[in-house]
Amino acid sequence: MTNVTSTEVQQLLADYEISNSDIEKVRMYGKILIPKLPDYVKHFYEWLETQPEFVEHFSDPKALARAQSLQLSYWKAFFEANIDDEFIEHRRTVGEVHARIGLSLPVYFASVNKSLIIFSERLYDKSLSPQDYLACIQAITRLIHLDTAIVVETYSRLTNQKISEQSQALMEMSTPVTAIWKGILMLPIVGIIDSKRAQDIMNAMLSKIGETRSKVIIMDISGVAVVDTAVANHLIKITKATKLMGCECTISGVSPAIAQTIVGLGINVGEVQTTATLRDALEMAFSKTGVVLRRE
Repeated sequence: MTNVTSTEVQQLLADYEISNSDIEKVRMYGKILIPKLPDYVKHFYEWLETQPEFVEHFSDPKALARAQSLQLSYWKAFFEANIDDEFIEHRRTVGEVHARIGLSLPVYFASVNKSLIIFSERLYDKSLSPQDYLACIQAITRLIHLDTAIVVETYSRLTNQKISEQSQALMEMSTPVTAIWKGILMLPIVGIIDSKRAQDIMNAMLSKIGETRSKVIIMDISGVAVVDTAVANHLIKITKATKLMGCECTISGVSPAIAQTIVGLGINVGEVQTTATLRDALEMAFSKTGVVLRRE
């Protein structure tokens, strides 16, 4: 019997139609394979050496030896087939390792396929009846599918998490709200403003306003590539949101071309304060906050 210890394990076994009979067949085949696992490692790495990723990940002898040792443990546990929480967690750990070292999924799938070929052909001693051999291979294939699904799910989750963290970092870099004076914030915007970026800009500005309790924020758009109806509406919404938090927003860097575009599109900017240059916006901000600059 398997060491089933949770509903999750039972569900996984059911999803991949792995019965107690299948597990016994894996163990039956394991009696043939486990003593031959060192030969498996030899055959497997003869193949892996032909792959481009070998040099990148396994050129160091110590790293190679460790990988081979872990692989022996991995397949030994596979053919012992004690499918419990510890077994599942170990497979998730393998997925984490693959994600962290950057081994690609196509290479992982190819390596699983190569392993199955080695197990079913090169290391098989033909000691089983044809019926038992077929049943064993079918059971092993089902369990490999379960294994692969767990590894890939973990790999994908960590990869997506890494991408999300990188996107967050890029968002923060692209919306650098900076306190340039007590009570005054500034945000230079460069590039294209779409709905997603507009929302990121608004979130960053409102968060900084709440954090610093600033009364004035300057949004410089001199580096914005295109100002159309959508962009103008995004800017208007942002200024209205800042006003609700008690902070006046001034849009600086309005060039003659941008001004003509806004007028030509018939966009009503309402009470939005604009200036042609950042210097004008700064002077306005200093005036509103009572800052007086004197030349020494």
